[in-house]
Amino acid sequence: MKGAGSMKRMLSLVLISLLTMAVLTGCNTWRGVGQDIEKGGEAIQNSANK
Repeated sequence: MKGAGSMKRMLSLVLISLLTMAVLTGCNTWRGVGQDIEKGGEAIQNSANK
């Protein structure tokens, strides 16, 4: 029985780690999208000012 509890704990830690990595990766992706949109807006604004 002791081995089964240890295995569940290890599986839980792996799943939490994977979920954390997925969330952090998603945040970086959304930040990049925001920066791309901002740069696009700046380019349009610069074109309109000329």
